Amino acid sequence: MRLGRRKMRIVTERMVLRPPTHGDFRAWTSLRRDSVAFLQPWEPAWADDHLTRRAFTNRVYWSQRALSQGTALPLFLIRAEDEVLVGAITLDNIRRGPAMTGTLGYWIGAPFARRGYMTEAIRGLTHHAFDALDLSRIEAACLPENTASRGVLEGSGFKYEGVAQSYLQIDGRWRNHVLYANLRRDRRGRTDVG
Repeated sequence: MRLGRRKMRIVTERMVLRPPTHGDFRAWTSLRRDSVAFLQPWEPAWADDHLTRRAFTNRVYWSQRALSQGTALPLFLIRAEDEVLVGAITLDNIRRGPAMTGTLGYWIGAPFARRGYMTEAIRGLTHHAFDALDLSRIEAACLPENTASRGVLEGSGFKYEGVAQSYLQIDGRWRNHVLYANLRRDRRGRTDVG
């Protein structure tokens, strides 16, 4: 399924989730720069050019390609009341066929943390993935000590599935991650078969 990038919008109670545009550069750079101490402990090391216009332009072009090819759904979280960028969420590695799954990644700017924005975004994107994209499973991973991220996932209907050893490089080191998943038809914990 290919997704039209111009039409892609998910509306939640307080936000519009939409693909990034070239016009988002200043807002994105400011939010990332102002949130560096908040974000870097949980993210892969930033490249030297991470906050440059060129890197952002490449990000927008990747987003457009991924949307048109149906391989990812990269979205910015825009607060509806004032059109302020609060963070981003991506459903990446969308796989069809027997898997029908994708991998969730997200970040929130420090000024907007712990206000329910990311839970709202995850719920909106999960609903879209199950209903509009017909996916069966959404996976997510975070560092074991990232209690805020674990709480957001659990509060959004994701269930703990285990630990992946040396899953991602975070701050230059291979780190274990806890794995979570949300299933469209979740039968975990049920004893009836049928």
